[in-house]
Amino acid sequence: MNSSNYIFILVTTFIISLIATAVVIWFAKKVKALDIPNSKRKLHKKPIPLLGGLAVFFSFNLVLLFYLYFTNDLTGDTIRLRNIIGIMIGTLFLMIGGFLDDKYNLKPRWQILWPIFAVVSVIVGGIGIDWITNPFGEGLFYLNEYSVTLFWYEGFPYQVTFLADLLTFFWIMGMIYTTKLLDGLDGLVSGVAIIGGIFIFLTALNKSEIIQYDVALLAMIMIGAFAGFLVFNFNPAQIFLGEGGSTLAGFLLGSLSIISGSKIGVTLMLLSIPILDFLWTIIRRIMEKRSPFSGADRKHLHHRLLDAGLSVKKAVLTLYAVTVVFGVMVYYLQDFGLSFTGLALFSLIIFMLILAYAYKQTKERRREIR
Repeated sequence: MNSSNYIFILVTTFIISLIATAVVIWFAKKVKALDIPNSKRKLHKKPIPLLGGLAVFFSFNLVLLFYLYFTNDLTGDTIRLRNIIGIMIGTLFLMIGGFLDDKYNLKPRWQILWPIFAVVSVIVGGIGIDWITNPFGEGLFYLNEYSVTLFWYEGFPYQVTFLADLLTFFWIMGMIYTTKLLDGLDGLVSGVAIIGGIFIFLTALNKSEIIQYDVALLAMIMIGAFAGFLVFNFNPAQIFLGEGGSTLAGFLLGSLSIISGSKIGVTLMLLSIPILDFLWTIIRRIMEKRSPFSGADRKHLHHRLLDAGLSVKKAVLTLYAVTVVFGVMVYYLQDFGLSFTGLALFSLIIFMLILAYAYKQTKERRREIR
C-alpha cells in the first residue's frame, strides 16, 4: 500500500467524521445530552453538547466496515477478522455506556461495567499480550504458556490464557481510565489520540521486523476519525467527547498497541505523563479516603496548569508538545538501546518538574490576588 492510499483513507475518514460530528451536535441538543456548567470544575460558561464519541464511533466503524467487505487490506499478516470484530463490539459497548452516562449521569459503579464489557470483547476476539520484553535487560517473558482451549472456530482456537488475558485486561482498562481522566480541557484527549495514532502508524511501517500495513491502516482510520471531531472539539469547543468518546480513545490506543505486537512500550511512553497523572490521582484519592474511581475533581495536571496561569489553549498545546517529545524519544532512541527503565525514569522526572512548576506558579498567583 503506497502513501497516497493512506492519505485517501485519512481524508475520507476525516470528512465522514466532520459530517458525523455536525449531526451528533444536533442530536445531542435534541435529546438534551448537554454538559451544564453547574460547578467550579466546569470551564465552559454555557451548556455544551456531549455524545461526541458517537461521531468518532460511526466514522471509525463505517470506514472499517468498508475495508472489511470490499478489500483485504485490514486482515493481513497481523490482524485477523475476529480481532476486528472484537474491537467493533467493544466500541459499541462503550457507546452504549457513554450514551447512558451522558444522558443520565450514571454512578461510577455502573460506568465501569461498559469498559469491562468492551475489554472482554477484545480478549474474546483474540487480542492479547502474549509476551513482554524484559524491562531490566535482554529476553522476553512469555505469558501464553498456561491456557485452556474452549473451542475451535474457522481454524483458530478460543482460549483462556490466564496471565496474558489478565495483563491485557488491566492494560486496556488502564488506557481507558487514563484518557477518561485526561478529558478535562477542550481538544486534549482528541489531540493526544491523534498523536498516539500517528506514532503507532509510523512504527508499524518503519520499526517492525515485518511491515504491518494492516496496523498502519487501522491507525490511520483512527487518526482521521478523531481529527474530524477535533475541528469541533478544539477550544472553544462546540461539542465534548463525553463518557463514550473519552473511554474510546484509550480503548483504541490500548487495543492497537497490543494487536501490533510491539507497540505497548511506544504507547506507554506516549501517554507516560497522563498515566502518571492517573496513578497519582488514584494514590491521592486513596490518601484522601475516597474511592479511586469517585466523581471527577479539579486536581489533575491539566487543571494545575490552568491554575498556574496558562490559558486552555496553551495548556492543551503544552501537553500536545510533551506527548510529541516523548513519541519522538521512544521512536528514535529505542534504536540506540535505551532501556525502558531509563525512559520511564525520565518521564517520571518530567512529570514531577511540570507538577512542581504548576504548584509554584499557583502559589505565586494566589499571593498576587491577596
